[in-house]
Amino acid sequence: MQVSSTLVPVIVSEAAPAAQPPALEAPAPSQPRRKRSDVTIELGRDRRVRVDSDIDTEELGRILDCVLGRR
Repeated sequence: MQVSSTLVPVIVSEAAPAAQPPALEAPAPSQPRRKRSDVTIELGRDRRVRVDSDIDTEELGRILDCVLGRR
């Protein structure tokens, strides 16, 4: 089975926040935020992929396959 990949342009915009119903209970204490950690993968020929360090390894594999033309 051959899998085809297509890159499409994406536009990111801010959306209006959805109205929240009033909370009936006090919110649970939030977890302390972990400092973001990026990983840069050098692919050669001035190509780099930068991802968050906790990226799913299967997802990273699909990204690298596409970037390297293996899909």
